[in-house]
Amino acid sequence: MQSLLQDIAAQDEDDVEILESQDDNTESAMAAQMDEAPVVKLINAILVDAVNKGASDIHFECFEHELRVRYRIDGALAEVMKPPLKMRAALISRFKIMASLNIAERRVPQDGRIKLKVGKKVIDFRVSTLPTLFGEKVVLRILDKGNLTLDLEKFGIEPRAERELMEAISNPYGMVLVTGPTGSGKTTTLYSALSKINTGDTNIMTAEDPVEYNLYGINQVLVRTEIGMTFAAALKAFLRQDPNVIMLGEIRDLETGGIAIKAALTGHMVLSTLHTNSAPETIVRLLDMGLEPFNVASALNLILAQRLVRRICSKCKVKYVPDIAELAGAKVKPNTTLRSLRFTTEALDNARARATPDAVPFLSKLTLDTTIEELPFFKGHGCDACGGTGLKGRQGLYEVMFMTPTLKKLVMQNSDVQVIRDSAIDEGMLSLRMDGWLKVLKGVTTLDQVIRETSV
Repeated sequence: MQSLLQDIAAQDEDDVEILESQDDNTESAMAAQMDEAPVVKLINAILVDAVNKGASDIHFECFEHELRVRYRIDGALAEVMKPPLKMRAALISRFKIMASLNIAERRVPQDGRIKLKVGKKVIDFRVSTLPTLFGEKVVLRILDKGNLTLDLEKFGIEPRAERELMEAISNPYGMVLVTGPTGSGKTTTLYSALSKINTGDTNIMTAEDPVEYNLYGINQVLVRTEIGMTFAAALKAFLRQDPNVIMLGEIRDLETGGIAIKAALTGHMVLSTLHTNSAPETIVRLLDMGLEPFNVASALNLILAQRLVRRICSKCKVKYVPDIAELAGAKVKPNTTLRSLRFTTEALDNARARATPDAVPFLSKLTLDTTIEELPFFKGHGCDACGGTGLKGRQGLYEVMFMTPTLKKLVMQNSDVQVIRDSAIDEGMLSLRMDGWLKVLKGVTTLDQVIRETSV
C-alpha cells in the first residue's frame, strides 16, 4: 500500500490521456472539473500499474468499513491496496464519467468503455458497475491489443490438434465450436483462427457481445439485446451480406443454433462458442437445445474445449517428487503407466517436439510403459519475478475432437457422452486431463494446476 502510494505521488499524469468521442461534450466538461480532484491521480496510477503488471481485470469493491482494490493476474486475484473509505463516491463517479455512464443512476448495473493512452499505447478498459450492499462494485476488463497473441503454437496447442483445427477452419463450409467456462480464452482462440483465414478474398463477419478487440479486415457487429439486435437477428442479416465466414459470440438458444446450423449446411464456415465442460458434452448440449441429430452430425467439423492453467515460473523452477496425496488427487493409482492413461506413441512424440529444454533429456527416454512415479515433476519455489507464487503466465489446455465418420454416426444414433468420448480418444483425441499430463511432462505447469482445471 505504502509503496503504491509513493508511486502515485511520483506518477506523471501527462502519460495518461482519456480518448473520448467528439459527441461527449457534456461528459468532457464534467471530466475537466473532476481532473482537479485528487482522486484522478489515484485512478490514473492504478490503471497504469495494472497494465504494467499484466493484469486482465481490476476490481474496486465497497465494504462496510473499507474499500478494496484487487488485480486479476494470470487468473488469480490479489489485493493491491485499500483506498480511504471517504473516497468511495468520488472514485465511482470518476469511473462513470470516464466510461460515459450515468453518474446519477446507482440502482441498476451499467456497462461502458474507457479508452486510455498510456505512454505510447492505446488501451481499452471494459467497465461494469454493479450495485452492492455498501456501494457500487466496479470491475474493469483490460483489453490491451499489444498483448493479443494470435499464434496458436504459442498458446501450447499440440501439433496434431493444431493441424486438425486448421484443417477444420480451412473448409469452405461447416461449423467449428470452441467451448469452456468464462475467461478460458475461447474468444482469443477464435480470433487466432480468423486471423489465419483473414485474406483479401474472404468476407468475414462477426457478432459479438461485447466486441473485445477490433481486427482489421473483419466486419464486427456489437450485439445489443435491448434493441432487438440479438445473435439470431445479426445472423439473419449476415446471410444477406454475402459472407464466407461467420463468427457468433455464443450459441445461446434454439433459434440461434438452428440458423447457425443452416448457414453451415448452405456453404458458409461458422465459428462460435458454447459453455460446456468438454467437447463430447457439446454435442449433447446442442441436441438438448432441440437441434436435429442429423443436422448436427452433418454441420459439425470440429469441437475444441479449452482451459487456462498457470505456468511454472522459469526463474525459480525446480524438480520435485510429488507425495501420495497429490497423486491420489489426480485419481491415478500406484504404478499406473502412460499406456493405461490411454496415451499413444504419437502423443509422446508431439510432447518431445514442444518440450522445455529441462524436460527434453527425460522425454527422450519416455515410453508408454513408463509409470507415473518415474515421470519428472516441476514446480516453482517462489522468487521476486513471480511474487513468491512460483507461477507466472498462463498456458492453454486443449481437447480437440475432429468429427470423423465414426463420431458423426454416433451423433446420429444419439449416443451417450461417454461412448462418444471413448470413441474420440480411441481415434487419437487428447482429453483435457491428458493434455494437462503432457504439459506436466514438459515442465510447463504443475500437477496441482491440472487437477484444479480438469476432470478425469
